[in-house]
Amino acid sequence: MAKIDHVSPLAPKAGFPDLPVIEGVRFAALEAGVRYAGRTDVMLAELCEGTAVAGVFTRSTTRSAAVIDCQDKIGLDLPGKAAILVNSGNSNAFTGKSGFDSVAKITAAVAEEMGIEQKRVFTSSTGVIGEPIKWERITAKIGDLNAALAEDAMEMAARAIMTTDTFPKGATQSVTLDGVEVKIAGFAKGSGMIAPDMATMLCYIFTDAAITRDVLQQCLWLDNAKTFNCITVDGDTSTSDTVLVAATGKSGMGTITDFADPRVHDFREALHAVMKDLAIQIARDGEGATKLIEVQVTGANASGPAHRVAMAIANSPLVKTAVAGEDPNWGRIVMAVGKSGERAERDRLTIWFGDILVAENGWVAPSYSEEAGAAYMKNDEIVIRVDLGLDNGTATVWTCDLTHGYITINADYRS
Repeated sequence: MAKIDHVSPLAPKAGFPDLPVIEGVRFAALEAGVRYAGRTDVMLAELCEGTAVAGVFTRSTTRSAAVIDCQDKIGLDLPGKAAILVNSGNSNAFTGKSGFDSVAKITAAVAEEMGIEQKRVFTSSTGVIGEPIKWERITAKIGDLNAALAEDAMEMAARAIMTTDTFPKGATQSVTLDGVEVKIAGFAKGSGMIAPDMATMLCYIFTDAAITRDVLQQCLWLDNAKTFNCITVDGDTSTSDTVLVAATGKSGMGTITDFADPRVHDFREALHAVMKDLAIQIARDGEGATKLIEVQVTGANASGPAHRVAMAIANSPLVKTAVAGEDPNWGRIVMAVGKSGERAERDRLTIWFGDILVAENGWVAPSYSEEAGAAYMKNDEIVIRVDLGLDNGTATVWTCDLTHGYITINADYRS
């Protein structure tokens, strides 16, 4: 595929954020030629001894060898240093036994070079599915990566994992715990094949908080449900979706060992903010996107039904193309609610575009005008609100419009 040479019109105007140094973590990135020449395509992160690592992964039944390897390792909670190696260009998915052999060769080479237990080496791969990865191109560069490790190279690492992304995605927050400033920073990639089920989506977050792996895992699992599992670009769940969070414990705070610890609330608020920021950036960078769409559903039987209704709207090609064409076709919202399979009653349904009341009581609202709806659709960011009028279940999800650009990118993906 030709190199992406434009930036999404929805990209953050300030560009990549100034991410803080997270004590206990170092990064490096370089070109290994995994699939394409002239691209930085491999990144390495070194995690200090004692780092707790938590993760959530795709539930795809055709997930990659790297995902399966990470899942096997994530709960081991072993001592010593750890490492994360990620490549772009080839997902090493659906490659049979050779996929697992490649992961073993890569993790063994990292372990030997860095003096790390192999079970503490986590890998991810993103890119084309079904083609054997040229693992030797990666292992040949591990010594160079190790030599180049630096505390302030997080942006370089973020750029190395991009595929059809038009911009690198980073986010940071800080929170005071035990009178100590705790930092959280991370980066993600994702633009197409985005419908996480735990998108092609990868995310790596680092913090100097002192927290046990079990507590960190619980925090990640809960916050993932409200962030990465609430975005969609095209309704397609990747074979490679991975979110890893690493806590080095270097902040100087006392260790959180129990999820009931009151400090967990403040830590989770900051972690959630980072994850939500990164998730929305992925939706902003949807392949061919020109508009960010936020879908808010209220009044459902429970949060689960609300989420399913919201995703039915967000994944509807008819809704997404209407937004792309700046057509306030609210009948497509009604259609999407109805196809969700969740309980809905026509005469209780209320729909808004932003603050514009569109439909109520089973019919178009008397105050609504097509001109007002069309004017609203010219915005870069669109909010669709639906109240089912049944109970108090709520959900919010984010997506983007569907344009000719999506077809162009994906028709040419392997060229």
